[in-house]
Amino acid sequence: MSTSTLNSLFNRASFGTRCKTCLNLAISRIKLLRNKRELQLKHMRKEICQYIQTGQEAIARIRVEYIIREQNILAAYEIIELFCEFVLARVPILETQRDCPIELQEAVASIIFASPRCSDLPELLHVRNLFSTKYGKEFVAAASELRPESNVNRTIIEKLSVKAPPAELKIKILKEVAQEYQLDWDSSTTEAELSKTHEDLLDGLNPTNAHAPGIEGSMGTSAKEGASVSSVQENQNDQLPQPPIHVVNNISLTSKTGTIMRVSSQTEALSINDKSRSSQSSSDVLENARAAIASAERASAAARAAAELVKARLPRQSSNLRHCN
Repeated sequence: MSTSTLNSLFNRASFGTRCKTCLNLAISRIKLLRNKRELQLKHMRKEICQYIQTGQEAIARIRVEYIIREQNILAAYEIIELFCEFVLARVPILETQRDCPIELQEAVASIIFASPRCSDLPELLHVRNLFSTKYGKEFVAAASELRPESNVNRTIIEKLSVKAPPAELKIKILKEVAQEYQLDWDSSTTEAELSKTHEDLLDGLNPTNAHAPGIEGSMGTSAKEGASVSSVQENQNDQLPQPPIHVVNNISLTSKTGTIMRVSSQTEALSINDKSRSSQSSSDVLENARAAIASAERASAAARAAAELVKARLPRQSSNLRHCN
């Protein structure tokens, strides 16, 4: 028989038959999933033990949340399995009564609430649709939205809720794992980390407290580097080999140009220092340092040009003096 034929026969069957079929399939699948998840849980606990042994407690604090989630799902599966078996035994009562019996309201509402939150159990969605057809959409919406009259089991709500586990539960599970594998583990560091509040973490990451000294230090070092570069360049200019001095009309061209360039560089340096002292912002300090470097480069370039000019004029002047003599 094809799948469509089976679906048509299933849809033609009565409420009781379809409900029994879906519940039996859900119970069988829950048993398989519980065995699979228990093996996964053992493997995860072993991994946590290895992380603790190797000193990787930060990873262990994260992975322990997976263990807590698996434990919650296993606990929820156990309760859902009991409710499915309870409803399966009372299917004849559900068929004869129009409204949901009071003693079955908690089981039926819990199955409806868990059906969209347990993606591994598609049979629960079929059971939910059957209850929606029999008792109406309002009954199903009340259980899904956790209205006051829904009667959903509180343990199922807690185990299937999506929220971060408390720090006390994390420490408890980590200690249980360490005790299970007989580890001599000091949990003081982990307890201190997990006991930090959200405000403490925000204070630790405050950019005004964490990065302001670094910025000021970088500004200061950049200004110092700029001043050192300008001083080095001035020293290099002073140490450049000077051409021989020939006095023409009692005036030395090289000494005159050298003194002019030094005076101009000194005045520019003084003006820059005055501006940097009056300025208090870090951006002005950077600009002044860059200006000092640029002025030093211009001064060195001008000195080189003056030296070249003197070298070019000296042969002509010497020849003229020889003709005059």
